[in-house]
Amino acid sequence: MGFSCGIIGLPNVGKSTIFNALTAAGAEVANYPFCTINPNIGVVPVPDPRLEKIAAVIQPRTFTFTTMEFVDIAGLVRGASQGEGLGNRFLGNIRDVDAVVHIVRCFDNPDVAHIHGEVNPAEDIAVVEMELILADVETVERRIDKAEKSAKGGDKSHRSELELCHKVLESLGGNIPVRRVDLTSDEELLLRDLNLITAKKVLYVANVDEPNLREGSRYVDAVGEIARADRSEVIVICGDMEAEIAALPEGDRREFLEDLGLRESGLQKLLRAGYDMLGLITFYTTAGDQLRAWTIPEGTRAIQAAGKIHTDMERGFIRAEILRYEDFVRAGGVLAAKEQGLVRIEGRDHHIADGDIVYFRFNV
Repeated sequence: MGFSCGIIGLPNVGKSTIFNALTAAGAEVANYPFCTINPNIGVVPVPDPRLEKIAAVIQPRTFTFTTMEFVDIAGLVRGASQGEGLGNRFLGNIRDVDAVVHIVRCFDNPDVAHIHGEVNPAEDIAVVEMELILADVETVERRIDKAEKSAKGGDKSHRSELELCHKVLESLGGNIPVRRVDLTSDEELLLRDLNLITAKKVLYVANVDEPNLREGSRYVDAVGEIARADRSEVIVICGDMEAEIAALPEGDRREFLEDLGLRESGLQKLLRAGYDMLGLITFYTTAGDQLRAWTIPEGTRAIQAAGKIHTDMERGFIRAEILRYEDFVRAGGVLAAKEQGLVRIEGRDHHIADGDIVYFRFNV
């Protein structure tokens, strides 16, 4: 499916509880460190009122939401970058995801042990961040060593890469993650194959108890301050309550939220925020009696979007017939929109927009 978020954090912060509620994948949950050893993976449909509106109009036999993949990764401890705990496995798993959801404990509960003895969100985040930085330092130093050996052999093509690696290494040495370093698009491209962990975007999730869900707390404020420095977002979630909501029948969930004075669950907020963080958009296709939503990065060309559906469609691409969602709603359907001239014909290099309803013409 192509887009994944890794759920990370210290042990016993509620990662698996939130993952279970989010994915219903049945990850084990227990009150001891390293409960999660092998990463649990769940694919989650992204809430989409537009898809439901389109389906209500055209009445397809089936309709399919777009999805995101969430990976519940083992808890990290001090020394992970040197192999402590499940460090090497943890760091390998986090390199494989597109972005990071960092769960931070923001509740007091003497029955749930804190790995460092007391709840301190800023310190907890710092521990995780430092281990990720140290792992990236090792990666960059290896690349510098390799590039310098090539340069000594007379290969000057690595000069730009060397300069960039030293720039990044200096920032990491000052405890600055790569995502906070000002890089040009060319520099980002040069760094891409290093797959640096701290270059990944981070979404913070403050896991609170129910009383602090609406009132807020100094713990949440501390997470918010760090998130602002990352130009990121904080989603406040009560993991235990989300688990309770997830266990309800679909029809009872909205009523439960309304009784609490909430418009949507914390997990719905998390899904939307993760989607936005990755810079993703949704387009829709109808084929026969099937309606489907598709996920692509913003700025994707029509021919690339066709390839998302099937490589044959990309290979034999002719044109894309595009109807804006707003025009679909205004016209009251696809046929009416065509009669009103609202369906556009676009070529291979046209950028698909969020909400486009697309029909691809192609040669087999």
